[in-house]
Amino acid sequence: MNYLRAALVLLVFSSFQLSAQDRGVLSGNFQSNFNVFLKDTAIGADEDVSPQYGKQISSAEAWLFLNYDIKGFHFAARYDLFNNSNLLNPSGVYNGHGLGFWQIRKSIGDLDITVGSFYDQFGSGIIFRAYENRLIGIDYAIEGVHLRYNVGNHMTIKAFTGKQKDFQDRFSTSPQVLKGINIEENFSLGSVRFNAGASGVNRTLDENTMANLVTEINSYPLEERDIPKYNVYAVNGYFNANWKGFGLMAEYNYKTEEMIRTDAGEFDLRDGSVIYTGISYSKRRLGKEKTGGIGINVQYRRIEDFPLLVTPFANLLNGVVTYQPSLTRQASYRLLARYNAPAQFNGEEGIQAEVVYSFNRKTNVQMNFSEIHQLDGTKLFSEKYIQVERKINKHLKGKAGVQSVYYNQAIYEGESGYPIVETITPFFELTYKIDRKNSLRLESQYLKTDADLGSFYNGILEWNHSPKFTIAVSDMINTEPERQENQLLSKRVLHYPSIFFKYNVKTTSFTAAFVQQVEGVNCTGGICRLEPAFSGLRFTLSTQF
Repeated sequence: MNYLRAALVLLVFSSFQLSAQDRGVLSGNFQSNFNVFLKDTAIGADEDVSPQYGKQISSAEAWLFLNYDIKGFHFAARYDLFNNSNLLNPSGVYNGHGLGFWQIRKSIGDLDITVGSFYDQFGSGIIFRAYENRLIGIDYAIEGVHLRYNVGNHMTIKAFTGKQKDFQDRFSTSPQVLKGINIEENFSLGSVRFNAGASGVNRTLDENTMANLVTEINSYPLEERDIPKYNVYAVNGYFNANWKGFGLMAEYNYKTEEMIRTDAGEFDLRDGSVIYTGISYSKRRLGKEKTGGIGINVQYRRIEDFPLLVTPFANLLNGVVTYQPSLTRQASYRLLARYNAPAQFNGEEGIQAEVVYSFNRKTNVQMNFSEIHQLDGTKLFSEKYIQVERKINKHLKGKAGVQSVYYNQAIYEGESGYPIVETITPFFELTYKIDRKNSLRLESQYLKTDADLGSFYNGILEWNHSPKFTIAVSDMINTEPERQENQLLSKRVLHYPSIFFKYNVKTTSFTAAFVQQVEGVNCTGGICRLEPAFSGLRFTLSTQF
């Protein structure tokens, strides 16, 4: 079937190119990764955690995306390649290549029709989001039919039916059927601007999944058995309101009863809900000189039994239909991002608050607080963060701050017996602009904890020659090692050095790096996964045309 789709797309591209000559517009991009695995048993990077160290030694991934627009038609196709890849599963190997995405789209008046693969989301994405995050190997594209209709200038209706790309085999689709509809409108009441909408999503199980579900349920004691359902329905309503500098958003999501896997590991028939709301305020030109400003944002979310998946047997990041990112600050520094709080689909309640205050154009302060609990009150995570950023003169600017984290490692990493991780992490960064093209950046962080693997220091020195190249060297040092639960690593000071080089030529970028990475949770865009230690060489190439 994949070869048939590929042949169809190639035929369409070539026929329009021949008939239209120069009247069409062709564009695209290419990205590739190549890894060499260098075993280092001292940090735990060996065949016990990933087979590449003992067998394949190297891996590669590549994506070629093509767009062709002509006479109101839009054609898109993406070729994907995975050779001995650990991108989909950091502890496994995946091989495959073929057509990973294809699309034909046409607008007829106010109606937009898409057949093939597509990405989209309803509201904030809690009941439906089809998206791609290539950095951690996830692709939730839907293959089917997608319709979008504009009713006047203020209302949009979207509907789709299709199947999600399979997580285990990237060149086929999961057998379960998804359908959805979304209505959204923009309007004003006086000086208050509103954006409001409602959505509905349906997932239908296939016969094979239902048979496997019944088989497992029948193994339970008679009094614990429930009757599984083929269909689950999710609905939501949401709005955003803005008045002067104030903003208010709220969203309620409800899911009908379905079999979900509980924290105890067994299936139970439960409905679910998500409440998500936030309030914000911003104002510029504060103070006597009117050079200051303030921004405040507070968010609250409550999740109860809402693992909306293509199949009840899916786990980790497999087959996810919902988008529920971590309700925490997205950190860019390596040690500040070491402990994060991935959303707990079966139940959590949390709040995040952030304040940014600018004294003037040279100085600002950022403060952030977040806290997350299970619905029974068990504390999962909290973070306290403060940062001061200052432009010292026309050549030098810097930032400094401190972070404090409480992290329930036993729950987030699924390992009973792990102690609570509590950290304090001071950090600073200095950037010196030598001239119009050259700058030096120094980054320094120290994470202090008596749990997990112990305390770490991370330092980075970076030279940026814009727009041609960037060179960076760093070392992350396990300065005060602890091995309370992980006995595979020797209890000694360990180094995780890195050397990075990036070169740009117009729209093309090349990178080469030697990397040693500690085991832990890796988060990108609020989506997190647990990864083993890594040691090796990494090369990337990306270009646009």
